[in-house]
Amino acid sequence: MTRHTQLIKALKKNFGFDTFKGNQEAIIENLMDGNDTFVLMPTGGGKSLCYQLPSLLMEGTAIVISPLIALMKNQVDAMRNFFTKNGIAHFINSSLSRAEINAVKEDILAGKTKLLYLAPESLNKDENVDFLRQVKISFYAVDEAHCISEWGHDFRPEYRRIHPIVQRIGKAPIIALTATATPKVQHDIQKNLGILKAQVFKSSFNRPNLYYEVREKTEEVDKELIRFIRRMEGKSGIVYCLSRKTVEDLSETLRVNHITALPYHAGMDSQQRSENQDAFLMEKAQVIVATIAFGMGIDKPDVRFVVHYDIPKSLEGYYQETGRAGRDGGEGYCLCFYSPKDIERLRKFQQGKPLAEQEISNQLLFETMSYAESTLCRRRLLLHYFGEDYTEDNCGMCDNCRKHYKLIEAKELLSLILEVVVQLKEKFKADHIVNILKGNETAAVLSYKHNELEDFASATDEEETTLHAVIRQALLAGFLSKDIESYGDLRITPEGKKFLKKPVSFKVPIEDTELEENELEPQGIMGSGAADDVLFSILKDLRRKLSKKMDVPPFVIFQDPSLEAMATSYPITMEELQNIPGVGAGKAKRYGEEFIKVIKEYVEENEIIRPEDLRVRTVAKRSSTKISIIQAIDRQVDLDDLALSKGMDMDELLQEIEAIVYSGTKLNIDYFINQIMESDKLEEIYEYFQTAETDNVHKAMEALDEDDITEIDVRLVRIKFQSEMGN
Repeated sequence: MTRHTQLIKALKKNFGFDTFKGNQEAIIENLMDGNDTFVLMPTGGGKSLCYQLPSLLMEGTAIVISPLIALMKNQVDAMRNFFTKNGIAHFINSSLSRAEINAVKEDILAGKTKLLYLAPESLNKDENVDFLRQVKISFYAVDEAHCISEWGHDFRPEYRRIHPIVQRIGKAPIIALTATATPKVQHDIQKNLGILKAQVFKSSFNRPNLYYEVREKTEEVDKELIRFIRRMEGKSGIVYCLSRKTVEDLSETLRVNHITALPYHAGMDSQQRSENQDAFLMEKAQVIVATIAFGMGIDKPDVRFVVHYDIPKSLEGYYQETGRAGRDGGEGYCLCFYSPKDIERLRKFQQGKPLAEQEISNQLLFETMSYAESTLCRRRLLLHYFGEDYTEDNCGMCDNCRKHYKLIEAKELLSLILEVVVQLKEKFKADHIVNILKGNETAAVLSYKHNELEDFASATDEEETTLHAVIRQALLAGFLSKDIESYGDLRITPEGKKFLKKPVSFKVPIEDTELEENELEPQGIMGSGAADDVLFSILKDLRRKLSKKMDVPPFVIFQDPSLEAMATSYPITMEELQNIPGVGAGKAKRYGEEFIKVIKEYVEENEIIRPEDLRVRTVAKRSSTKISIIQAIDRQVDLDDLALSKGMDMDELLQEIEAIVYSGTKLNIDYFINQIMESDKLEEIYEYFQTAETDNVHKAMEALDEDDITEIDVRLVRIKFQSEMGN
């Protein structure tokens, strides 16, 4: 038997999955070969299976180091559900009594336990170290491994003691797993665990449906934000702020401007927080204004925009928060307001903290500043930050790839700026230097008599924004640096001194303001993708009303692509409606009349000439394959046998059945579901679809988050649900 066959059989037998996700199989094989392994895999990618399955196949007990007691209990319960004996998986932590710990140790020594979960604090206890030295260890799994790194977003000092403890217990392969880590954090994890030669497995960080934009934060920021949200009418969004006060003030500002917005932060009463979150989920509020406390457990797939009112403290935080937009694969607009003063303010907050902590924080802030001020593709910069190459010349989905820049020669301006920095003995900030060059006789300039400097008013013809742009580019290029302790005084670097002695070409990108405003407007981002956004919005409202009246999720009636097609081709007869993708005779008969009525009234009121040549693919005639599938299901033929007889795999057969059901035909596959699925699993998935806002399978898998629920399970129950509730 080949390794692949062995793993597939074990996967099916123990977990009920037919296939591995992504690079799970390669990860498991690498670990079983005795190699150290580093896994970087997004949430929902199936990290836990990467150590659960090999633990069952390898000799001994696997030690899993996990940071949260609740997480350990959930994983142990999940493992026990697969087996008749509880001894297969255990945890040792502070929640257990002495007698319970002794019982766990007896199971381990008897060879019953394949997985032992430990908190890092428990691993550090001498009595546990002494006990584990008696045990055959198959491997060590370090879950949430980013907790090791001081550069990570959830640093736990206890994690840094794992490696010496492991050395004391006994050598075995190590697998480190995390959902987010920059190259710096990854290196820190590998170095600290002593696995620098580990095989590294990474999944992509690219979110192609997200549009990234950074705007200058001015005194008009509230007006800009209100205009932006109004253009997003009917779409849900999150606005992130750094302070609780800003959250309260901004949410009030939005409300008085007729935007349904609610605040959310850790200082609020827990019941009020919960009520505000529910109001957002149920679309009673369009916007949540929040600190980063909001979003970690949010399961709303159709968040259409995420705004950073304040610049985040790190790019890692920015990436996580923007990632809450467009989780269903639909549009997601990520807007960030940026001002260099916000960076300086955040730096000031770090004063008084340990120097090492300040250095890390300042480095993270510098990376955030570099991202905000760069004219390069933002997607490329973000992916590069996480160690991933993006090779496209233009992503088409960020402001920098859509804007037009002109390069100006700034050699003379940079020389002037560096000269002034030297003349001022490196004791002043950028604003002061710009005022000198512009000839602005501010109170500070006059009090220091800097209006008497030779270079005073030497750049009166230049825009202040241009001078600031040159200074920022000089900082990024390493000609200048900012002194942290003096809150941003400019210093000239050795490279800057070389430049002063021998100036060379220094080109700075400046946005071309001569372009028409509509040339800079991102196309295809703000709209729904339908030809007629007004009609699309009307149809969504109608769907919402029917959904409430019939007590079914909106997607059961018609999915968004069907509504978009209606808003493109304006069907006004039953025959035309059935030509819309996803609308068969059954659906048209059940829901069609009200939609046709609304579309017809809209067409007449707006005197719309419908394009006669625009024909959408018809599904009026069923193919012989579809008819034979319907007949076979009526005869209760097992779907496995049906797929085999049609020369299909299960995925292809389910696609055919889904097309039949979503077109409005009722099918009963209970005979097959009841044969392969336990009733509690069926109920859990069915209940999910009763309250879900989308029928997306991957969103369902994330929400259910059970290792024993497969994609095929979800698709089968979705077919049952759609057939019973929608047809």
